[in-house]
Amino acid sequence: MKEKDKKIKIDVKTPEDNKEEKQNNTGKQEEILLTEINNLKMQVEEFKDSLLRKAAEFENYKRRTEIEFSNYFKYASEKLMRELLPVYDDLNRAIDSIKKGETKDFEILKKGIISVNDKFTKILNKEGLKEIDCLNKEFDVDTCDALLQVPKEDVEPHTVIEVVEKGYFFKDKVLKHAKVIVSSEPENKQE
Repeated sequence: MKEKDKKIKIDVKTPEDNKEEKQNNTGKQEEILLTEINNLKMQVEEFKDSLLRKAAEFENYKRRTEIEFSNYFKYASEKLMRELLPVYDDLNRAIDSIKKGETKDFEILKKGIISVNDKFTKILNKEGLKEIDCLNKEFDVDTCDALLQVPKEDVEPHTVIEVVEKGYFFKDKVLKHAKVIVSSEPENKQE
């Protein structure tokens, strides 16, 4: 073969060929983008569904917790009430007995009332109630309210000499201040 006869094949693309190739590439890219968009839309729907479920679960949890707390506070004193009922029944029996005239012996009535009081005190102490012990001690503003100051020679000034109303602690908190009478310096020393 002669060199003249050899044809060199050159791949020349015409503008129309380039347009067609670009359209094919663009079509493929569009398909890829549409597929990605659809996948993302599905993910968004899944996340949205998951978020709605979590929000509903949280609302149910919140509602359930509110009901539990409400019931807890509503029935918090139930245990104490159960313990106090026998004391209440004993007091009612004693009152009924007095009203009917069955109890004429004062000593028996006295023993019964003391017994009921002891039972009541035991329950209160078990629950954390404790009497404030302040008689013959220095006046403490955190636990006592002074109703009156009385000059006394034989007692240190600012000492509780009489408890008018008892005070009580509930666990570590003052539930009711004691109302007391406190000593002061005798008048001859004040001058």
